[in-house]
Amino acid sequence: MTSPESLAGMFKILSVDTRLRILNLLKERPMCVNALACSLKMTAAAVSQHLRILREAELVTPERRGYFIHYRLNAGKLEEMVREAQTFLGRGEE
Repeated sequence: MTSPESLAGMFKILSVDTRLRILNLLKERPMCVNALACSLKMTAAAVSQHLRILREAELVTPERRGYFIHYRLNAGKLEEMVREAQTFLGRGEE
């Protein structure tokens, strides 16, 4: 069973609109930091900080392509988080 602390940490990660926008862009296709920065009209450094948090949460996975690292949405982990939230809220078995 998911602890309230674990669930709060998950929601904290997903509570930042920039991170949600990054995940939304990565639903379409893998992207590198510079492409994400351009799409979000942010600096690459700022995007990198958000990607670090998403990577630590296993919501994105890095893949090296030559000199660049492309990030891909880890849909399985995102679905797992949704199931945990539903279970905690008592809606997992509908």
